[in-house]
Amino acid sequence: MNTVKGFRDFGGEEAVKRAEIKKILAKTFESYNFEPAETPIIEQQEFVKGENTQDEVISDIFKLKDKGKRSLALRYEFTFQLKRLMKNKKLPYKRYQIGEVFRDEPVSSNRFRQFTQCDIDVIGSTARDEAEILSIVGEILKKLDVKYTILINSRELLNEILSEQKIKNKEKVIRELDKLDKLSEKQVKENLKKLGADKLLTIFKKPGYYFKKYKAYKNLEILKKYCKDYKVDVNFQPNLARGLSYYNGSIFEIKSKSVKETICGGGSYMFNKIQSTGLSFGLERLSQLTKLKLDKQKTLVWPNSKDKQAINIAQKLRKNGDICEITYKTNMKKVFEYANAKEFSDLVFYDKKRNKFIRRNLKTGKENLLKF
Repeated sequence: MNTVKGFRDFGGEEAVKRAEIKKILAKTFESYNFEPAETPIIEQQEFVKGENTQDEVISDIFKLKDKGKRSLALRYEFTFQLKRLMKNKKLPYKRYQIGEVFRDEPVSSNRFRQFTQCDIDVIGSTARDEAEILSIVGEILKKLDVKYTILINSRELLNEILSEQKIKNKEKVIRELDKLDKLSEKQVKENLKKLGADKLLTIFKKPGYYFKKYKAYKNLEILKKYCKDYKVDVNFQPNLARGLSYYNGSIFEIKSKSVKETICGGGSYMFNKIQSTGLSFGLERLSQLTKLKLDKQKTLVWPNSKDKQAINIAQKLRKNGDICEITYKTNMKKVFEYANAKEFSDLVFYDKKRNKFIRRNLKTGKENLLKF
């Protein structure tokens, strides 16, 4: 039977790759002392909606009811659940979470209703934490062999410029400015003209040093300084905007020439009256982009009547770090067919003539007596 529209199965090499990416993410997050968290997939609908009722994604929440007719919902992201997790925690509280989130929205070739999100957040953050998060981004993408560019901006700076120009409908104008990398300049200009803000384009096309005259730009300079300490290259993009309903400070977006969509993004926001910073990766996007090599040492053991010895050998190989499986096929031909189908790199088998266990490299055909 087919999966429900917007949901997918993952198996074989793709599942192995996803598992490996998760390991890399978790190990990197933990090396910066972010602690793992797990939260329920189902919550009270009221709690899921939270205070950000203006956020577009709220309308895409998966709603459901239990037998008690309580209004429930599937989690659509992880941040709102931090309200519980952060209670009585010493600040800054640094946590990461990797898991499934759900959106009841139209399905397209690269948009699904269930996807795996990988979040890091610092509750009680400063510019130093923002730079650290961008350092984590760079480290992970290098491990995954993904070429990237980090773009930064400030919501404070955007608001300051719009106030100076006496622009009304700030949020609508910012949304249009953010489309400059998706639509043609001519189209964006026409949209801005309807809002009486088409002159803004000349400002946002000016070089970086022009923006030093704005008060909010000083905070970006502080962030850039700490990024330099971390040896992280960042690019200032004055029209960049994200999460209009919640980001209040620095915002970041990580791009790649390989895809039009953003690799990941984040920024600083006020959470429970505490300044915080977070960033979110999508596992599907990382899996699509990575050039991660999955050539793992996989050994197949064939007892050929010596079951007890084969089990002992397999256990020793596993303790040595090998990925190992025992097969009880009846003859060598079937063993080879299975080994090729499952892409094993080595075969360990009992050779009756030599009365020894032999290790054969399945790529080269080279054989050796098995030794530990």
